[in-house]
Amino acid sequence: MRLSDDELLALDRRHLWRPYTSSEDHEKRSLFIVDRAEGPWLIGPQGQRVLDASGSWWCNNLGHGHARLRLALSRQAEQLMHVTFGGATHEPAVRLASELLAVAPRGLTRVFFSDNGSTAVEVALKIAFQYWQQNGRADRDLFLTLPGGYHGDTLGAMSVGAVDEFSGVFRPLLFEAARPDEPVEHDWEPVFESLFSRLRKDGDRIAGVIVEPIVQGAAGMRMYAPKLLAALREEADKADTFLIADEVFTGFGRTGPMWASDHGAIAPDLLCTAKGLSGGVLPFAATLATERIYEGFRGGKERALMHGHTFFGNPLGAAVALEVLAIYREEQILEQARRKAARLAAAIDDIGSLPRVRHPRALGMCGAFDVGDTGYMGKIGWEISDAALELGAHLRPLGNTIYVVPPLNIADDDLDELLHIVRKATERVLVKDS
Repeated sequence: MRLSDDELLALDRRHLWRPYTSSEDHEKRSLFIVDRAEGPWLIGPQGQRVLDASGSWWCNNLGHGHARLRLALSRQAEQLMHVTFGGATHEPAVRLASELLAVAPRGLTRVFFSDNGSTAVEVALKIAFQYWQQNGRADRDLFLTLPGGYHGDTLGAMSVGAVDEFSGVFRPLLFEAARPDEPVEHDWEPVFESLFSRLRKDGDRIAGVIVEPIVQGAAGMRMYAPKLLAALREEADKADTFLIADEVFTGFGRTGPMWASDHGAIAPDLLCTAKGLSGGVLPFAATLATERIYEGFRGGKERALMHGHTFFGNPLGAAVALEVLAIYREEQILEQARRKAARLAAAIDDIGSLPRVRHPRALGMCGAFDVGDTGYMGKIGWEISDAALELGAHLRPLGNTIYVVPPLNIADDDLDELLHIVRKATERVLVKDS
Protein backbone atom coordinates (compact mmCIF):
# COMPACT_ATOMS: atom_id res chain seq x y z
CA MET A 1 0.00 0.00 0.00
CA ARG A 2 1.40 3.36 -1.04
CA LEU A 3 2.17 5.93 1.64
CA SER A 4 0.26 9.19 1.53
CA ASP A 5 2.36 12.33 1.15
CA ASP A 6 1.81 13.22 4.81
CA GLU A 7 2.78 9.72 5.95
CA LEU A 8 5.91 9.73 3.83
CA LEU A 9 7.06 13.13 5.12
CA ALA A 10 6.32 12.17 8.72
CA LEU A 11 8.44 9.01 8.42
CA ASP A 12 11.15 10.97 6.61
CA ARG A 13 11.40 13.46 9.47
CA ARG A 14 11.20 10.75 12.10
CA HIS A 15 13.88 8.40 10.76
CA LEU A 16 16.18 10.08 8.23
CA TRP A 17 19.36 12.05 8.89
CA ARG A 18 19.75 14.33 5.88
CA PRO A 19 23.05 15.55 4.38
CA TYR A 20 24.11 19.17 4.94
CA THR A 21 20.87 19.84 6.84
CA SER A 22 20.25 20.91 10.42
CA SER A 23 17.70 18.97 12.43
CA GLU A 24 15.57 22.09 12.72
CA ASP A 25 15.56 22.73 8.97
CA HIS A 26 14.74 19.08 8.34
CA GLU A 27 11.73 19.33 10.63
CA LYS A 28 10.32 22.60 9.31
CA ARG A 29 11.35 22.95 5.66
CA SER A 30 9.08 21.59 2.95
CA LEU A 31 10.38 18.77 0.78
CA PHE A 32 9.37 18.02 -2.79
CA ILE A 33 8.39 14.36 -3.04
CA VAL A 34 9.78 12.87 -6.24
CA ASP A 35 7.87 9.94 -7.66
CA ARG A 36 9.71 9.72 -10.98
CA ALA A 37 11.83 11.85 -13.29
CA GLU A 38 12.39 12.33 -17.00
CA GLY A 39 14.79 14.62 -18.82
CA PRO A 40 15.21 17.81 -16.76
CA TRP A 41 11.94 17.21 -14.90
CA LEU A 42 11.23 15.88 -11.41
CA ILE A 43 7.67 14.58 -11.15
CA GLY A 44 5.65 14.35 -7.95
CA PRO A 45 3.06 11.76 -6.86
CA GLN A 46 0.18 13.83 -8.26
CA GLY A 47 2.00 14.50 -11.52
CA GLN A 48 3.31 17.94 -10.58
CA ARG A 49 6.47 18.76 -12.53
CA VAL A 50 9.45 20.87 -11.49
CA LEU A 51 12.73 21.47 -13.29
CA ASP A 52 15.87 20.02 -11.70
CA ALA A 53 18.11 23.10 -11.61
CA SER A 54 20.93 21.49 -9.62
CA GLY A 55 21.28 18.40 -11.78
CA SER A 56 20.59 16.32 -8.65
CA TRP A 57 23.83 17.53 -7.10
CA TRP A 58 25.62 18.22 -10.36
CA CYS A 59 25.64 14.69 -11.78
CA ASN A 60 22.67 14.57 -14.16
CA ASN A 61 24.40 15.64 -17.37
CA LEU A 62 22.15 13.68 -19.74
CA GLY A 63 18.77 14.14 -18.09
CA HIS A 64 16.82 11.73 -15.94
CA GLY A 65 15.77 8.37 -17.32
CA HIS A 66 17.75 8.47 -20.56
CA ALA A 67 16.43 5.49 -22.53
CA ARG A 68 19.87 4.26 -23.55
CA LEU A 69 21.17 4.33 -19.98
CA ARG A 70 18.12 2.44 -18.71
CA LEU A 71 18.68 -0.20 -21.38
CA ALA A 72 22.43 -0.49 -20.65
CA LEU A 73 21.68 -0.94 -16.96
CA SER A 74 18.98 -3.53 -17.62
CA ARG A 75 21.11 -5.58 -20.00
CA GLN A 76 24.07 -5.61 -17.64
CA ALA A 77 21.85 -6.56 -14.69
CA GLU A 78 20.69 -9.62 -16.58
CA GLN A 79 24.27 -10.78 -17.11
CA LEU A 80 26.43 -9.70 -14.14
CA MET A 81 25.46 -7.32 -11.35
CA HIS A 82 28.55 -7.50 -9.17
CA VAL A 83 31.79 -9.40 -8.70
CA THR A 84 34.89 -8.66 -6.68
CA PHE A 85 37.49 -6.58 -8.51
CA GLY A 86 40.21 -8.36 -6.56
CA GLY A 87 41.43 -11.37 -8.53
CA ALA A 88 38.65 -11.13 -11.13
CA THR A 89 37.86 -8.86 -14.04
CA HIS A 90 35.02 -8.25 -16.49
CA GLU A 91 34.51 -6.69 -19.90
CA PRO A 92 32.59 -3.53 -18.90
CA ALA A 93 35.39 -2.33 -16.61
CA VAL A 94 38.18 -3.21 -19.05
CA ARG A 95 36.44 -1.56 -21.99
CA LEU A 96 35.55 1.48 -19.90
CA ALA A 97 39.15 2.00 -18.81
CA SER A 98 40.28 1.93 -22.43
CA GLU A 99 37.56 4.26 -23.69
CA LEU A 100 37.91 6.66 -20.77
CA LEU A 101 41.64 7.03 -21.36
CA ALA A 102 40.94 7.68 -25.04
CA VAL A 103 39.07 10.89 -24.16
CA ALA A 104 41.23 11.83 -21.16
CA PRO A 105 43.97 14.48 -21.21
CA ARG A 106 47.21 13.28 -22.81
CA GLY A 107 49.59 11.17 -20.77
CA LEU A 108 47.05 9.48 -18.51
CA THR A 109 47.37 5.72 -18.96
CA ARG A 110 45.99 4.00 -15.85
CA VAL A 111 42.53 3.89 -14.24
CA PHE A 112 41.67 3.09 -10.63
CA PHE A 113 37.89 2.67 -10.24
CA SER A 114 35.97 3.66 -7.12
CA ASP A 115 32.42 4.65 -6.25
CA ASN A 116 32.22 8.38 -5.41
CA GLY A 117 34.08 11.63 -5.89
CA SER A 118 35.45 11.90 -2.37
CA THR A 119 36.98 8.46 -2.69
CA ALA A 120 38.44 9.27 -6.10
CA VAL A 121 40.21 12.18 -4.38
CA GLU A 122 41.32 10.03 -1.44
CA VAL A 123 42.84 7.58 -3.91
CA ALA A 124 44.69 10.36 -5.73
CA LEU A 125 46.10 11.75 -2.48
CA LYS A 126 47.21 8.30 -1.30
CA ILE A 127 48.80 7.53 -4.66
CA ALA A 128 50.75 10.79 -4.67
CA PHE A 129 51.89 10.43 -1.07
CA GLN A 130 52.84 6.75 -1.35
CA TYR A 131 54.72 7.34 -4.60
CA TRP A 132 57.16 9.69 -2.93
CA GLN A 133 57.38 7.66 0.28
CA GLN A 134 58.61 4.57 -1.54
CA ASN A 135 60.69 6.25 -4.22
CA GLY A 136 63.35 7.94 -2.14
CA ARG A 137 61.50 11.16 -1.33
CA ALA A 138 59.81 10.57 2.00
CA ASP A 139 60.31 14.29 2.76
CA ARG A 140 57.59 15.11 0.23
CA ASP A 141 54.70 15.04 2.68
CA LEU A 142 52.80 18.29 2.08
CA PHE A 143 49.89 19.03 -0.24
CA LEU A 144 49.10 22.45 -1.69
CA THR A 145 45.58 23.54 -2.55
CA LEU A 146 43.52 26.65 -3.26
CA PRO A 147 41.47 28.68 -0.79
CA GLY A 148 37.81 27.71 -0.97
CA GLY A 149 38.59 24.33 -2.47
CA TYR A 150 36.14 21.49 -1.91
CA HIS A 151 37.19 17.92 -2.65
CA GLY A 152 34.74 15.82 -0.64
CA ASP A 153 33.73 14.99 2.90
CA THR A 154 36.05 12.12 3.83
CA LEU A 155 38.95 13.04 6.11
CA GLY A 156 41.67 13.18 3.47
CA ALA A 157 39.47 15.13 1.08
CA MET A 158 38.55 17.57 3.84
CA SER A 159 42.24 18.01 4.68
CA VAL A 160 42.87 19.53 1.26
CA GLY A 161 39.52 21.34 1.25
CA ALA A 162 38.92 24.79 2.63
CA VAL A 163 35.18 25.26 3.14
CA ASP A 164 34.98 25.62 6.91
CA GLU A 165 31.23 25.07 7.00
CA PHE A 166 31.91 21.48 5.94
CA SER A 167 35.19 20.69 7.65
CA GLY A 168 35.91 23.19 10.43
CA VAL A 169 34.87 21.01 13.35
CA PHE A 170 37.11 18.19 12.09
CA ARG A 171 40.33 20.23 11.84
CA PRO A 172 42.02 18.36 14.73
CA LEU A 173 41.66 15.11 12.74
CA LEU A 174 42.98 16.42 9.42
CA PHE A 175 46.50 16.34 8.01
CA GLU A 176 48.39 19.50 7.13
CA ALA A 177 47.82 21.17 3.78
CA ALA A 178 48.99 24.62 2.70
CA ARG A 179 46.87 27.16 0.85
CA PRO A 180 47.07 30.89 0.03
CA ASP A 181 44.68 33.50 1.39
CA GLU A 182 41.27 34.09 -0.15
CA PRO A 183 41.02 36.20 -3.32
CA VAL A 184 40.05 39.85 -2.89
CA GLU A 185 37.26 41.04 -5.18
CA HIS A 186 37.49 37.86 -7.26
CA ASP A 187 41.11 38.61 -8.19
CA TRP A 188 42.80 35.22 -8.41
CA GLU A 189 46.19 36.29 -9.76
CA PRO A 190 47.69 37.13 -6.32
CA VAL A 191 46.34 33.81 -5.02
CA PHE A 192 48.13 31.84 -7.70
CA GLU A 193 51.29 33.93 -7.33
CA SER A 194 51.32 32.96 -3.66
CA LEU A 195 50.86 29.32 -4.65
CA PHE A 196 53.71 29.57 -7.16
CA SER A 197 55.93 31.18 -4.54
CA ARG A 198 55.32 28.29 -2.17
CA LEU A 199 56.14 25.79 -4.92
CA ARG A 200 59.40 27.59 -5.68
CA LYS A 201 60.34 27.84 -2.01
CA ASP A 202 59.27 24.43 -0.71
CA GLY A 203 58.94 22.33 -3.86
CA ASP A 204 61.08 19.59 -2.35
CA ARG A 205 58.40 19.06 0.31
CA ILE A 206 55.37 19.11 -1.96
CA ALA A 207 53.75 15.73 -2.65
CA GLY A 208 51.14 17.27 -4.91
CA VAL A 209 48.95 20.25 -5.75
CA ILE A 210 45.21 19.60 -5.96
CA VAL A 211 42.74 22.01 -7.56
CA GLU A 212 39.28 22.11 -9.05
CA PRO A 213 40.15 23.27 -12.57
CA ILE A 214 38.66 26.68 -13.46
CA VAL A 215 35.46 26.36 -11.35
CA GLN A 216 35.26 25.86 -7.58
CA GLY A 217 31.87 24.23 -7.06
CA ALA A 218 30.90 24.13 -3.39
CA ALA A 219 32.67 27.42 -2.62
CA GLY A 220 29.99 29.11 -4.71
CA MET A 221 30.78 28.36 -8.36
CA ARG A 222 33.86 30.61 -8.20
CA MET A 223 35.78 30.86 -11.46
CA TYR A 224 39.36 31.75 -12.36
CA ALA A 225 41.20 32.31 -15.64
CA PRO A 226 42.55 29.35 -17.67
CA LYS A 227 45.95 31.04 -17.95
CA LEU A 228 46.38 30.56 -14.19
CA LEU A 229 45.81 26.83 -14.52
CA ALA A 230 48.34 26.68 -17.36
CA ALA A 231 50.88 28.56 -15.24
CA LEU A 232 50.26 26.19 -12.34
CA ARG A 233 51.08 23.23 -14.59
CA GLU A 234 54.39 24.88 -15.48
CA GLU A 235 55.27 25.59 -11.85
CA ALA A 236 54.38 22.04 -10.77
CA ASP A 237 56.67 20.72 -13.50
CA LYS A 238 59.52 22.94 -12.32
CA ALA A 239 59.05 21.61 -8.78
CA ASP A 240 58.78 18.05 -10.14
CA THR A 241 55.58 17.49 -8.20
CA PHE A 242 52.19 16.10 -9.15
CA LEU A 243 49.24 18.19 -10.29
CA ILE A 244 45.94 16.61 -9.27
CA ALA A 245 42.84 17.77 -11.16
CA ASP A 246 39.61 17.24 -9.25
CA GLU A 247 37.22 17.02 -12.22
CA VAL A 248 34.43 15.35 -10.24
CA PHE A 249 32.08 18.26 -10.97
CA THR A 250 33.79 19.99 -13.88
CA GLY A 251 34.44 16.94 -16.05
CA PHE A 252 32.24 15.49 -18.77
CA GLY A 253 31.52 18.78 -20.49
CA ARG A 254 30.05 20.80 -17.66
CA THR A 255 32.26 23.83 -18.42
CA GLY A 256 32.34 23.37 -22.20
CA PRO A 257 35.13 20.98 -23.22
CA MET A 258 35.23 17.40 -21.98
CA TRP A 259 37.49 18.41 -19.09
CA ALA A 260 37.88 21.81 -17.44
CA SER A 261 41.63 21.13 -17.63
CA ASP A 262 41.27 21.57 -21.39
CA HIS A 263 40.61 25.30 -20.88
CA GLY A 264 44.23 25.64 -19.84
CA ALA A 265 45.46 23.12 -22.42
CA ILE A 266 47.04 21.12 -19.60
CA ALA A 267 47.25 17.48 -18.62
CA PRO A 268 47.32 16.64 -14.90
CA ASP A 269 49.34 13.82 -13.38
CA LEU A 270 46.25 12.52 -11.59
CA LEU A 271 42.63 13.19 -12.54
CA CYS A 272 39.53 12.46 -10.44
CA THR A 273 36.18 11.94 -12.14
CA ALA A 274 32.70 10.91 -10.94
CA LYS A 275 29.20 12.48 -11.18
CA GLY A 276 28.79 12.81 -14.98
CA LEU A 277 30.87 9.67 -15.52
CA SER A 278 27.79 7.53 -14.87
CA GLY A 279 25.24 10.07 -16.06
CA GLY A 280 23.78 10.46 -12.58
CA VAL A 281 22.52 6.87 -12.65
CA LEU A 282 24.79 5.01 -10.21
CA PRO A 283 27.63 5.78 -7.76
CA PHE A 284 30.77 5.37 -9.86
CA ALA A 285 34.13 7.14 -10.00
CA ALA A 286 37.68 6.84 -11.26
CA THR A 287 41.16 8.16 -10.59
CA LEU A 288 43.38 8.38 -13.67
CA ALA A 289 47.18 8.37 -13.44
CA THR A 290 50.26 8.60 -15.63
CA GLU A 291 52.50 5.64 -16.39
CA ARG A 292 55.33 7.28 -14.43
CA ILE A 293 53.20 7.16 -11.30
CA TYR A 294 52.05 3.59 -11.94
CA GLU A 295 55.64 2.43 -12.41
CA GLY A 296 56.47 3.85 -8.98
CA PHE A 297 54.42 1.07 -7.38
CA ARG A 298 56.42 -1.81 -8.87
CA GLY A 299 58.87 -3.85 -6.81
CA GLY A 300 56.85 -6.26 -4.70
CA LYS A 301 53.67 -6.66 -2.70
CA GLU A 302 54.81 -4.22 -0.04
CA ARG A 303 54.81 -1.45 -2.68
CA ALA A 304 51.25 -2.06 -3.89
CA LEU A 305 48.46 0.48 -3.41
CA MET A 306 46.55 -1.15 -0.55
CA HIS A 307 43.21 0.51 -1.12
CA GLY A 308 39.85 -0.87 -2.20
CA HIS A 309 36.15 -0.92 -1.39
CA THR A 310 33.53 -3.60 -1.98
CA PHE A 311 31.92 -2.08 -5.06
CA PHE A 312 35.01 -0.74 -6.85
CA GLY A 313 34.77 -1.57 -10.57
CA ASN A 314 31.12 -2.59 -10.27
CA PRO A 315 29.85 -3.99 -13.62
CA LEU A 316 26.57 -2.06 -13.51
CA GLY A 317 28.33 1.28 -13.07
CA ALA A 318 30.93 0.41 -15.70
CA ALA A 319 28.29 -0.59 -18.25
CA VAL A 320 26.35 2.62 -17.68
CA ALA A 321 29.52 4.74 -17.93
CA LEU A 322 30.40 3.01 -21.21
CA GLU A 323 27.00 3.96 -22.57
CA VAL A 324 27.48 7.54 -21.32
CA LEU A 325 30.63 7.80 -23.43
CA ALA A 326 28.79 6.37 -26.43
CA ILE A 327 25.98 8.91 -26.00
CA TYR A 328 28.48 11.77 -25.80
CA ARG A 329 29.99 10.62 -29.10
CA GLU A 330 26.87 9.70 -31.02
CA GLU A 331 24.53 12.45 -29.80
CA GLN A 332 27.25 15.14 -29.94
CA ILE A 333 26.58 16.19 -26.36
CA LEU A 334 29.49 18.63 -26.13
CA GLU A 335 28.35 20.42 -29.27
CA GLN A 336 24.78 20.57 -27.96
CA ALA A 337 26.05 22.07 -24.72
CA ARG A 338 28.19 24.67 -26.52
CA ARG A 339 25.15 25.93 -28.42
CA LYS A 340 23.07 26.19 -25.25
CA ALA A 341 25.81 27.78 -23.15
CA ALA A 342 25.41 31.18 -24.82
CA ARG A 343 21.69 31.10 -24.01
CA LEU A 344 22.43 30.34 -20.37
CA ALA A 345 25.14 33.01 -20.12
CA ALA A 346 22.87 35.70 -21.58
CA ALA A 347 20.11 34.89 -19.09
CA ILE A 348 22.49 34.92 -16.12
CA ASP A 349 23.90 38.26 -17.29
CA ASP A 350 20.34 39.61 -17.50
CA ILE A 351 19.61 38.48 -13.93
CA GLY A 352 22.77 40.35 -12.94
CA SER A 353 20.96 43.63 -13.66
CA LEU A 354 18.61 43.09 -10.70
CA PRO A 355 19.27 45.10 -7.52
CA ARG A 356 21.42 43.30 -4.90
CA VAL A 357 22.49 40.67 -7.45
CA ARG A 358 26.26 40.53 -7.64
CA HIS A 359 28.89 38.86 -9.79
CA PRO A 360 26.82 37.06 -12.45
CA ARG A 361 29.02 34.43 -14.11
CA ALA A 362 28.71 31.51 -16.46
CA LEU A 363 30.97 28.97 -18.10
CA GLY A 364 29.63 26.23 -20.29
CA MET A 365 26.45 24.84 -18.76
CA CYS A 366 27.14 26.30 -15.34
CA GLY A 367 25.67 29.65 -14.35
CA ALA A 368 25.64 31.43 -11.00
CA PHE A 369 25.15 34.75 -9.25
CA ASP A 370 25.30 36.03 -5.67
CA VAL A 371 22.47 37.79 -3.84
CA GLY A 372 23.60 40.18 -1.13
CA ASP A 373 26.58 39.26 1.02
CA THR A 374 25.11 37.02 3.73
CA GLY A 375 27.51 34.16 3.02
CA TYR A 376 26.97 30.42 3.24
CA MET A 377 24.74 30.41 6.32
CA GLY A 378 22.45 33.21 5.13
CA LYS A 379 18.74 32.67 4.47
CA ILE A 380 18.19 34.54 1.24
CA GLY A 381 19.29 31.66 -0.98
CA TRP A 382 16.72 29.40 0.62
CA GLU A 383 14.03 32.05 0.24
CA ILE A 384 14.76 32.15 -3.48
CA SER A 385 14.77 28.34 -3.54
CA ASP A 386 11.31 28.26 -1.94
CA ALA A 387 9.99 30.82 -4.41
CA ALA A 388 11.44 28.86 -7.33
CA LEU A 389 9.79 25.64 -6.15
CA GLU A 390 6.41 27.38 -6.14
CA LEU A 391 7.10 28.51 -9.70
CA GLY A 392 8.28 25.09 -10.90
CA ALA A 393 12.03 24.66 -10.35
CA HIS A 394 14.03 22.82 -7.69
CA LEU A 395 17.08 24.89 -6.66
CA ARG A 396 19.78 23.96 -4.18
CA PRO A 397 21.55 27.23 -3.26
CA LEU A 398 25.09 27.51 -1.93
CA GLY A 399 24.37 30.06 0.78
CA ASN A 400 23.71 33.33 -1.02
CA THR A 401 24.89 31.86 -4.35
CA ILE A 402 22.16 30.77 -6.75
CA TYR A 403 23.32 28.47 -9.53
CA VAL A 404 21.95 26.33 -12.34
CA VAL A 405 23.61 23.22 -13.78
CA PRO A 406 20.99 21.71 -16.10
CA PRO A 407 21.49 18.66 -18.32
CA LEU A 408 23.84 19.38 -21.20
CA ASN A 409 21.16 18.19 -23.64
CA ILE A 410 18.22 20.07 -22.11
CA ALA A 411 15.67 21.27 -24.67
CA ASP A 412 15.88 25.00 -25.43
CA ASP A 413 12.30 25.61 -24.26
CA ASP A 414 12.97 23.86 -20.94
CA LEU A 415 16.21 25.82 -20.45
CA ASP A 416 14.40 29.08 -21.15
CA GLU A 417 11.65 28.17 -18.68
CA LEU A 418 14.19 27.26 -15.99
CA LEU A 419 16.08 30.53 -16.40
CA HIS A 420 12.82 32.51 -16.42
CA ILE A 421 11.79 30.87 -13.15
CA VAL A 422 15.15 31.63 -11.55
CA ARG A 423 14.85 35.30 -12.49
CA LYS A 424 11.23 35.55 -11.37
CA ALA A 425 11.95 33.83 -8.03
CA THR A 426 14.90 36.14 -7.41
CA GLU A 427 12.80 39.21 -8.23
CA ARG A 428 10.00 38.03 -5.94
CA VAL A 429 12.32 37.66 -2.93
CA LEU A 430 14.17 40.91 -3.59
CA VAL A 431 10.88 42.84 -3.81
CA LYS A 432 9.65 41.24 -0.58
CA ASP A 433 12.87 42.10 1.25
CA SER A 434 13.13 45.66 -0.07
